[in-house]
Amino acid sequence: MAVEKKAFVLRIHPETLKELEGWAQEEFRSVNGQIEFLLNDALRKRKKRSKDSTKDEPEASTDN
Repeated sequence: MAVEKKAFVLRIHPETLKELEGWAQEEFRSVNGQIEFLLNDALRKRKKRSKDSTKDEPEASTDN
C-alpha cells in the first residue's frame, strides 16, 4: 500500500537550490527525495536527542 504524500510549495534561495541539486545528484536522488531524506534524518536525530536528554535528567524526588 502506497503512502499518501502531501504536496506543498517551497520557496528557496537559488543558491541553496543549486547546492541541493548537486548534493542530490551525488547521492542519486531527486531534489525532492534529497529534501525529504534530510528532513527525515533531522527529525530522527531530534527525537533521539529528546529521548537522550530525558535519560540525563534526575528522577523527581518524592521526599519533602
